Amino acid sequence: MDGQTVVVTGASRGIGRAVALELATAGAHVVLCARDRAGLEATADTIEEQGGSVTYKRADVRDEFDVEYLMEKAATVGGEIDGVVANAGVYHGDAGNTPLDTESYSAFDDHIQTNARGVFVTLREAIPHLSDDARLLVTSGTVARKTASGYGSYAVSKAAAEAVARGFAADSDYEVCVVDPGVVETSLTGATGHDPDTVAEQFRWALEEAPSEYFDGSVIDRRTFRTESR
Repeated sequence: MDGQTVVVTGASRGIGRAVALELATAGAHVVLCARDRAGLEATADTIEEQGGSVTYKRADVRDEFDVEYLMEKAATVGGEIDGVVANAGVYHGDAGNTPLDTESYSAFDDHIQTNARGVFVTLREAIPHLSDDARLLVTSGTVARKTASGYGSYAVSKAAAEAVARGFAADSDYEVCVVDPGVVETSLTGATGHDPDTVAEQFRWALEEAPSEYFDGSVIDRRTFRTESR
């Protein structure tokens, strides 16, 4: 990935941090954002210590002006953007214990604002700065597509995020897909699942090698990655 510029949102922890480290190790210049400044700086420091190339800015994906500036900065520092990983997300409550019929309006609203509208903002603001063969990735999970009790508006927001990905694939000139790494051990999942470091390769493969047929808004899940990347 030498010479490529990739933007990763939600890079202060979990999947975003692991993906940022993986891409930097592969030679990409990674441009990172998150709301958590301390965590974001820690990710950037680790990349620099490992000899990687990084730019970072605290940004909130709910704020289109924050993201507009982030993308402008990425293009100024690294040239045209070759990849975007729209990964920033929140989960209010304990994973699997937030049934929709009792969920608060504030939790519903922020899940939609961050996990769905945040993806829309990220992709929309990236468009003016993309290289011709740029790839756009949206992080999601099976709760977006299969009925599962207790995931409430988080599941609703992820379904909406996947619809955003399909819409951009249909209406833009760029390759867009959803990456589903399975259950990953993060604060959003209650610290159960795969180690984030073990799923970062899936995102790198999607950016570098995955067949174009998946970039019509389709889902690249863990099984697809394992099968196709052999």
